[in-house]
Amino acid sequence: MTSVQVARDDNNADGSGAAGHTPEEGYQRGLGSRQVQMIAIGGAIGVGLFMGAGANIAKAGPSIILMYALAGVVIFFIMRALGELLLYRPVSGSFAEYAREFLGPFFGYATGWTYWLMWVVTGMAELTAAAIYINFWFPEIPQWVSALVFLVVLFGVNLISVKIFGEVEFWFSMIKVTAIIGMIVIGLGVLTLGFSDAGDTAAASNLWAHDGLFPNGIGSSLMTLQGVMFAYLAVELVGVTAGESENPEKTLPKAINTLPWRIIVFYVGALVVLLSVIKWTEFSAGESPFVHGFEKMGIPLAAGIINFVVLTAALSSCNSGMYSTGRMLRDLASNSEAPKVFGRLNARKTPAVGITVSVALMGIGVVLNYVVPEKAFGYVTSVATAAGIWTWMMILVSHIRYRRAVKAGRLPTSSFPAPGGSLFSYVALASLIFVTGLIAYDSEARVSLYVGAGWAVFLAVGWLILKARNPQVTAPVQERQPEYVSK
Repeated sequence: MTSVQVARDDNNADGSGAAGHTPEEGYQRGLGSRQVQMIAIGGAIGVGLFMGAGANIAKAGPSIILMYALAGVVIFFIMRALGELLLYRPVSGSFAEYAREFLGPFFGYATGWTYWLMWVVTGMAELTAAAIYINFWFPEIPQWVSALVFLVVLFGVNLISVKIFGEVEFWFSMIKVTAIIGMIVIGLGVLTLGFSDAGDTAAASNLWAHDGLFPNGIGSSLMTLQGVMFAYLAVELVGVTAGESENPEKTLPKAINTLPWRIIVFYVGALVVLLSVIKWTEFSAGESPFVHGFEKMGIPLAAGIINFVVLTAALSSCNSGMYSTGRMLRDLASNSEAPKVFGRLNARKTPAVGITVSVALMGIGVVLNYVVPEKAFGYVTSVATAAGIWTWMMILVSHIRYRRAVKAGRLPTSSFPAPGGSLFSYVALASLIFVTGLIAYDSEARVSLYVGAGWAVFLAVGWLILKARNPQVTAPVQERQPEYVSK
């Protein structure tokens, strides 16, 4: 028996409606092409690049460029799989909705709550990071005070309207993009013209002249993949914007198709230039490679400039987290998997209750900054790791199931098919399993898997309680949503 969405064509006829799914009713489509594009760009550039690349360079040497490129290919496969699903049915709670439709109610429930958790704890971590960056200029300000101020300001931004969120995120992303492009241009000038303090030693041969491309062995390079992969975390955020994009049929494919260029320029390109200007042996963990690079090239106020950029990156991530959590809670509420109050929109068409509760939990990060400021960041970052793996896997498995349904004639084709069908989804899924194995092998990173296992038990218990109280939640999507009919 074939399940179809009778409201799909009607809702998309004018480009103004989501593909006929109840949770989308009432949302304001206030994100224009300019904002969606910049949100997509900003999602691919974060603190993982500005700060985390230093430790990865120290471990892998110049081969870190290949690791970022390899991870970028996997991320592109994930995003094209997501893109095909989004154009089949563009919904704000995309990851959870697709898992619910193609894998079953429990997986939709688990994915929605896991993605929500990922952004809550990421928000805690980024608030902590932002407070640390403020201490660079104002060491006398208590860390918890800065974290609280940022929390309140970004909460207000998200509560006002989606247009304000989009505009703030646009400028956050613009700052990050400008910083990287500036470094690339200056670095190319040093390489070609030989000016600055680094001009005498800058050369492309630095990429292989110091113990080769894999100075610490291929094994050490592969071990950096776990950190490299999660430098891309949040790139899937463009999927959450689907329900509030002005023209998802146009803006989403464009945002996803430009991803390879963003990876080539902002990750691969930036690192090629950086490691050509300065030999890899000069970089170390705990230091931003961009700060070191600007200082080596004799750029005045380099540390202050990059500190401002990474502060922006942290606030951008926290801003995105607040946006995501409210939408995911509303999707869960619409499927009876969260309290109904989370499904309400305020007068400005934002899920205010869901955002408020999520921000209140992010406030735990403020408390941690007050109680244990030196350990707050480490306490919360490992949770996001396991949550990110789960989300990406659910996107890929849902895409594989969708392609099977299309091939069998049970569902309509998407207007944005992924190249190679589901083949590259299998490749990306195998890659994520491989990265999970690397995490299990690494004694320091292994804690994220323990946290993930504990969260899985918590979700399973919650599901059993939910089933007992409301048996309807176990029904397939086709039976629970009125816009699905059988023929």
